[in-house]
Amino acid sequence: MLHLRLIVPADLADRVQDCLAASVGVTHVVVLPGAARRPPGDLVLCDVAREAADELLAELKACGLADRGAIVADQVDLSVSRSADQAEAAAPGAGADALVWEEVTEATHEESSLSVTFLAFLAVATMLAACGAMLDSAILVVGAMVVGPEFGPLAGICVALVQRRPSLAWRSLQALLVGFAVATVLTVGFAQLMDALGLFSRELFEAKRPNTSFIWNPDWVSLVVALLAGIAGVLSLTSAKSGALVGVAISVTTVPAAANAALALGYRDLHQAAGSAGQLGLNLVGIVLAGSATLLAQQGAWSLARRRQHRPSPTS
Repeated sequence: MLHLRLIVPADLADRVQDCLAASVGVTHVVVLPGAARRPPGDLVLCDVAREAADELLAELKACGLADRGAIVADQVDLSVSRSADQAEAAAPGAGADALVWEEVTEATHEESSLSVTFLAFLAVATMLAACGAMLDSAILVVGAMVVGPEFGPLAGICVALVQRRPSLAWRSLQALLVGFAVATVLTVGFAQLMDALGLFSRELFEAKRPNTSFIWNPDWVSLVVALLAGIAGVLSLTSAKSGALVGVAISVTTVPAAANAALALGYRDLHQAAGSAGQLGLNLVGIVLAGSATLLAQQGAWSLARRRQHRPSPTS
């Protein structure tokens, strides 16, 4: 369930009240006339079932509330209320299956932006993965996968493709391209420093590394894993189950592939550099394809559920 906090200008009060009254998933409505000061208006509080949230938010935006007032939504972790249970039961579908586009778009907006924090996380993750690849340590590689923030821009590209939002697509693509380029360059320098300190060596890099050799040897299984990760990642995003994203991060080898490419470039091993770049590209493309297809499937299924809910019952 979502908790909505609305700032409603006086001339929109009746329209907003009608929207809330018409939605079967709305409950716990509280109206505080004239309580808002910036922007001025009424303060309206309510809870809405996730199943009904997307349609309600679209109607509130159509009223002009997003332009002249405010719409704030928070996740409700606990609600002990028979009224809330009845609202969720009356709304179509299941809450875990609900697709709330505003929530998905907002979740990908910050995560898909190129920022100093994004670059720092990606660079640190790539350096950790370089240590793991050099030492043939699967534990370090897995740790680097968890730290890597690259799924945010990948999810942003998926949302942009489905919603046809070129600005979001460009911002996400820019974050990926610049992020991996900067992280790779920094990791090359990091590897050279480690080599100068005697902690890395060409002998270690060229030795057999059975635990991490998959990083630069892409195959059909790598594509299958990327596709499955894309599906799981988008499902965790749309269902607000952030814990599943950890599993997605561990399952794909984007950051380790970039790290091994940086090591290979530093030691001028074009074979491993090309293999690592192929693994990186395969994972990125697979996640985007599967993620976009998952969003399209969810959108279609949710639209069908809505049409069934609004279809008039046949008269006997």
